[in-house]
Amino acid sequence: MVVFFRFLRWGALMDSSLGLINVAFFWLLLTWVLVGVLRKRRDGGGADSENEPTMRKSTVFTVVSVLSNAIICVSHLGFCLYEFWSLETINLVHIFSAMTWVLAAIITVSCFRNSTTRENKRWPLILTSWWVFSSILSSLSVSVYLVTRLKILTLPDFWPDFVPQATIDDFASLIPLWILLCFNVLPFNCGKKRSDLEHPLLESEGGNLSHGVDPYSSAGIWSKLTFLWLNPLFRKGRVQKIQLHHIPPVPQSEKAETASSLLEETLTKQKTSVTKALFCSVWRSLAINAVFAGANTIASYMGPFLITHFVNFLSGKGDDSSYYYGLVLALIFFMAKTLESLSQRQWYLGGQRIGIRVRAALMVLVYKKSLSIKYAGSNSGKIINLINVDVDRIGDFCLCIHGVWLLPVQVGLALVILYRNLGAAPSMTALFATVLVMVGNTPLAKRQERLHSKIMEAKDSRIKATSETLKSMRVLKLHSWEDTFLNKIKELRETERHWLKRYLYTCSAVAFLFWTSPTLVSVITFAVCIVLKTPLTTGRVLSALATFRILQEPIYNLPELISMIAQTKVSMNRIQLFIQEEDQKKLATYPTSESSEVSIDIEVGEYAWTCDENLKPTIKIDQRMIIMKGYKVAVCGSVGSGKSSLLCSILGEIPRISGTGSKVYGSKAYVPQSAWIQTGTIRDNVLFGKEINKAFYEDVLEACALDRDIQLWYNGDLSVVGERGMNLSGGQKQRIQLARAIYSESDVYFLDDPFSAVDAHTGAHLFQKCLMQILSQKTVIYVTHQLEFLDASDLVLVMKDGIIVQSGKYEDLIADPNSELVRQMTAHNKSLDQVNPSQENCFTNKPPQKKKIDLIEENSHDPISNGKLLDGIHKEETESGRVKWHVYSTFITSAYKGGLVPVILLCQVLFQGLQMGSNYWIAWATEEEGRVSREQLIGVFSLLSGGSSIFILGRAVLLSTIAIETARHLFSEMIKAVFRAPVSFFDSTPSSQILNRSSTDQSTVDTDIPYRLAGLAFALIQLLSIIVLMSQVAWQVFLLFVSILAISIWYQAYYIATARELARMVGVRKAPILHHFSESVAGAATIRCFSQDDRFLRRNLSLIDDYSRVAFHNTATMEWLCVRINFLFNLVFFLVLVILVSLPRSAISPSLAGLAATYGLNLNVLQAWVIWNLCNVENKMISVERILQFTKIPSEAPLVIENCRPSLEWPSNGRIDLDNLHVRYTPTLPMVLKGITCTFPGERKIGVVGRTGSGKSTLIQALFRVVEPSEGQILIDGVDISKMGLKDLRSRLSIIPQDPTLFQGTMRTNLDPLGEHSDQEIWEVLNKCRLAEIIGQDKGLLNARVAEDGENWSVGQRQLVCLARVLLQRRKILVLDEATASVDTATDNLIQKTIREETSKCTVITVAHRIPTVIDNDLVLVLDEGKVVEYDSPPQLLKDSSSAFSKLVMEFRRRSSKSSSS
Repeated sequence: MVVFFRFLRWGALMDSSLGLINVAFFWLLLTWVLVGVLRKRRDGGGADSENEPTMRKSTVFTVVSVLSNAIICVSHLGFCLYEFWSLETINLVHIFSAMTWVLAAIITVSCFRNSTTRENKRWPLILTSWWVFSSILSSLSVSVYLVTRLKILTLPDFWPDFVPQATIDDFASLIPLWILLCFNVLPFNCGKKRSDLEHPLLESEGGNLSHGVDPYSSAGIWSKLTFLWLNPLFRKGRVQKIQLHHIPPVPQSEKAETASSLLEETLTKQKTSVTKALFCSVWRSLAINAVFAGANTIASYMGPFLITHFVNFLSGKGDDSSYYYGLVLALIFFMAKTLESLSQRQWYLGGQRIGIRVRAALMVLVYKKSLSIKYAGSNSGKIINLINVDVDRIGDFCLCIHGVWLLPVQVGLALVILYRNLGAAPSMTALFATVLVMVGNTPLAKRQERLHSKIMEAKDSRIKATSETLKSMRVLKLHSWEDTFLNKIKELRETERHWLKRYLYTCSAVAFLFWTSPTLVSVITFAVCIVLKTPLTTGRVLSALATFRILQEPIYNLPELISMIAQTKVSMNRIQLFIQEEDQKKLATYPTSESSEVSIDIEVGEYAWTCDENLKPTIKIDQRMIIMKGYKVAVCGSVGSGKSSLLCSILGEIPRISGTGSKVYGSKAYVPQSAWIQTGTIRDNVLFGKEINKAFYEDVLEACALDRDIQLWYNGDLSVVGERGMNLSGGQKQRIQLARAIYSESDVYFLDDPFSAVDAHTGAHLFQKCLMQILSQKTVIYVTHQLEFLDASDLVLVMKDGIIVQSGKYEDLIADPNSELVRQMTAHNKSLDQVNPSQENCFTNKPPQKKKIDLIEENSHDPISNGKLLDGIHKEETESGRVKWHVYSTFITSAYKGGLVPVILLCQVLFQGLQMGSNYWIAWATEEEGRVSREQLIGVFSLLSGGSSIFILGRAVLLSTIAIETARHLFSEMIKAVFRAPVSFFDSTPSSQILNRSSTDQSTVDTDIPYRLAGLAFALIQLLSIIVLMSQVAWQVFLLFVSILAISIWYQAYYIATARELARMVGVRKAPILHHFSESVAGAATIRCFSQDDRFLRRNLSLIDDYSRVAFHNTATMEWLCVRINFLFNLVFFLVLVILVSLPRSAISPSLAGLAATYGLNLNVLQAWVIWNLCNVENKMISVERILQFTKIPSEAPLVIENCRPSLEWPSNGRIDLDNLHVRYTPTLPMVLKGITCTFPGERKIGVVGRTGSGKSTLIQALFRVVEPSEGQILIDGVDISKMGLKDLRSRLSIIPQDPTLFQGTMRTNLDPLGEHSDQEIWEVLNKCRLAEIIGQDKGLLNARVAEDGENWSVGQRQLVCLARVLLQRRKILVLDEATASVDTATDNLIQKTIREETSKCTVITVAHRIPTVIDNDLVLVLDEGKVVEYDSPPQLLKDSSSAFSKLVMEFRRRSSKSSSS
């Protein structure tokens, strides 16, 4: 008892007023607890079970508040125990304070279990009052303590009477107290703001969050600073795979519509360049971001500035060696590093936000221009490059734009620190050495830039060739040319690899300079100090070394920054030129005519695709023409006469050379000759943005003969159409776009030869139902080669060489025997004569066949009624979960089986060891003056530094060697697998997926992933070396690192589940934007004509916003992780410094401890780099994962089977036997060909007809083994084709597909891709195909240019080229798949004659629409539902008037009789 009262007397010295306040809070809180207990007993305790679910969903704020209270409570109780056991005293203020915190902790736990607090984010008033009081008291105590200890100012004597003396628990409680205030008390509390978002994020499983309020904008300051607003997304990603609808929208300022509107408004108001307008639209954000960048730079230099003081303190030099001084230094270090971390995270996120905003604005700007302008031949590649390369480059520049002014600031701060430590001469020497290194780096940077440009040029060529090849893969495989084109792509890749190799080795030199620059600068600087006899101490040396290490960044960044500025300037200029140049071609729109009669006013004028004075105009209109409302105007002419160009000139799609231009009054609809079909459903393509009118919609489908096709498709009109309508026949594509035009209910219709791609019966149906019935009151201008449709028109325009040579009524024009129309009609009648009129008398009234079928056009690609439409287009496959280990192992062992990897790691270990050794040497040698001679000091330092440089050079060179070989191996495996894939793979896989892997993913493998992976390994080695170093100073540090690393790994595991899916989605969401751009540019004329610009723009805005929100949250999640890891390692660094301060001076070596502190300055950055790299490597490895996916594509049959190779003469006769042939496309789909048995005799002509889905094209594909038989066999000259290699089979057959395919290059390379024929042979074939005269007009002759997709040649001319290509091959078996659909009748007659003459000794299988094409065949095969319905000679089939073939002939003759009689 005596002892107790002695303790109590010591406690009586406490301040009475402070004690009363503590006691008052204690009793108030105790009362609150007792009342709560009594209330709970009264209620029976039922609330707990009721609120059980909500407890698990308590917010982060509640949890942090509970933890903060617990920490403060434990710190106060611990301090009371310390006072009792060690100081043998009891302070009642401290005891009551501790007990009050115990009650506060109990209350927070109680509220944590109560849903009311969670929902309302409100704590009891008495509790928040206690928090405020304690925060003010502790802050005041700590502040007074620091002020008095640092002797900043002298306080009055009476001050301590009012403020208690600060204790350890005050320091420990300060940060948790401020956290409590930030979360729950201060006005910028974000708790309430976030609660609005919590419900949708946690409860909505499938809802789209893009229309809600974004969590970033509604978050408070603390939430933004620590990225707490991302927690709901992480919780979602923890329990399920993140989908697009889970990701919240971007802030309003980053939305495409907002960003583009602001940019356009600035452009309009200021009439300035895009660069200035862009700056004006984001300058405020840039200014705010500059504040964070500046704060980060200043904070990063605080470490080197203070390290001298800390080392001097450890050495016991000077008067500032008190214990508290060391703690204050440690605290300042911690605060500076925390400020550096937080400001850096906000700087990077701000830069990414600005980049996202700039990208969105520029994408929309370019897209609007691409829709609103008229092109002299649209260049989709140029626009895609603007979007994919230039816009991205400008967006990326936003992150490093502050480097322009930060660079001199960084160098200036470094000079100040060096001047303070070493004096004027050494600091100026350091500046000179830094400038020298920068200058030395500049040529390397220029070389890098030059080589990078070469790589991009080579890559562009390769991607262009790959894109063209993928679009034509079906034709390449049918002709067995895939090996030739594969070798071409490999050659282009080798060129790219040549430049890549030089680029990567240049990067090795740059990396060597980067890592050795601190060493070089330090050696030169310290050498000057030795010469000038400048006093060197451990503190000064370590401060200088830390400064040199920070200078690494500006040295490295200067050339890269210059390069970035230059590249960004080029990109800005490209966009500026695009907008300005194309603006000049924009045409005015015209109001609706006041007259009720005039529909089109065609003025005199000249039009040309290419504005070249030396070339004659494409279209020349000599006289004005007025077309009245309701008129049907037919346009006819030979191949290349300018029919399509005439329509384009009226629509304003061709640049006008002279004249006032044509005027179209009212709404327009356009059906181009080359069908433009959107990716989407059949219904979407027909409706084209309009609301559905079910009755009218059904009428349109029936009029366009689409109703039968839709019945055959698995999903009806909701079946998905592939890219460019790849899984539709030519006829189906034409009928869909005709239906689109009719459904639009426009005033004027422009139809560019919509009847060529369909057979006679369907053509007549379309003409009667569409033009003569539904469009009977509309104005229609239609181009046609079917002259039988001319007589129904009100006006006929006859074209020749780009001039309207005749115009007038049909009856008037044919009255002139010397007219162009009469010449064409003569050819038309000649073709009709092939259908012998006498055969009509042979019709007999035989009983009808078992099946009565209609003949609709063939499906040129895959008519399993369309098997491909059953499953639609394959969505891009993405893996889920972690990237598998086999992906890493495959990547690492791709080069030299991984043999160089251990050597590289050894080089890094030796580099790190020698670098640390050199730094320790100079710190140890300068610890005591005279310990070593000056010559020895600089000599050993230079030797160790030079040794480390050698190993870093070896590491850099070996790493580049591995990167080059790995890239080669992966690309080779992928492209080989793609080219060996079956045709069905290309039909169901959009080319953008393959191109993404071949371009974006391959680029990542080329120049990114090897360095990321190596960087991770190098950073881990650095981190481990620092841990070992610090553990040498104080073993307790090792335990700290173990615990912090465990927490970091947990954070990384928590983060990666969400971040991984976001990284995958970034790549996936970019492809739809590019696809939409490409699709819109290809159909720009159609979009403009239908006035659908706004709808397509809205779609574009939506796609850009989807990409932006994925990219924004992908970046933000990375910053979320970094801010936490940085804080953890800042805390470790702070604790290490505290330990160093606390240890006795005799227990530590000042030089070693100073070295540990110096390396510790980079600890947070290094650890964040390790964790960030760990996550980023996994994100980047998704590119490898995606490439490896395409190395495992199922292959076709072997190209060559050595023991089953046919003889060189095979096939000698050309006889084809089909024996019980059954074919299905996949095991899950129904049989398409059902037991077909027949023989195609050698050297005979066989016509194949049948309606859509009858199996015609499947039969052709089975012949070429595009699809393998399920049962039965095909024999050619008695040889089973399934036993031989595909190359041996396809190289002996020839085919002309319905869609004519030309490749970019010259006419020679298109006619003879393999280079097997002489010029004379080529000219002979061109003469036979009536192409010699056309090609002879070009100066290049056989080297005449062929544009991408053959756009500079008409469709008819392209078909003639394909015909010439086949005739040049002179193969025994020839398949004609409607080879002359787009040529006029006269040319068709000549071509048919040529085919008959040139293939007299060949087996010719013809799938045709025109009756004259098959009427003179030896045999006709009629298919229906995969079975043979009729197979006989045409005369025999025509004897039966009820036969399917007879019905087709009768329809053709009936349709043509009126025009022929005229």
